[in-house]
Amino acid sequence: MLMVSIEVASAATSASASQHNESMTMPIAKKSAEKSAVKIRIIIAGTALTATLENTQAARNFVTLLPLDLTLADYNGTEKIADLPAKLSHKDAPEGYTPKVGDIAYFAPWGNLALFYHGFDYSRGLIRLGQIEGSVEALMGDSDIKVRIELAQNGDDEE
Repeated sequence: MLMVSIEVASAATSASASQHNESMTMPIAKKSAEKSAVKIRIIIAGTALTATLENTQAARNFVTLLPLDLTLADYNGTEKIADLPAKLSHKDAPEGYTPKVGDIAYFAPWGNLALFYHGFDYSRGLIRLGQIEGSVEALMGDSDIKVRIELAQNGDDEE
């Protein structure tokens, strides 16, 4: 009888310690993930789009170029594109991917930025940099648009 109560007490202590450890590490992990998420603003004629960048070498290279003032040209009725002032790293990047609405990408073969307002087929050499949050209506249309891309300040992404 004594042996059974020791095992039960030991299991309860172990479960309690496990729950305690989880409650201690979860907020830290969440804060760490939030801290590593880089937010940017894409400003188009007074409209600000917020986007979150990936935690990749290409996205980190992109951040070093900010702020950027670009003229985006329409490409294929699918995306807005502009040449970047410097090449981004594609080290450890997948060979390509299938972009969807709101994706921010880098097309390594041409060295240009692409903001997708329609989805598209798998594209070799395309590297996802991040995702625009919300509507991408400001990107639509076949005309060129002037944009400013900058790091979001604290509170900018809570509009």
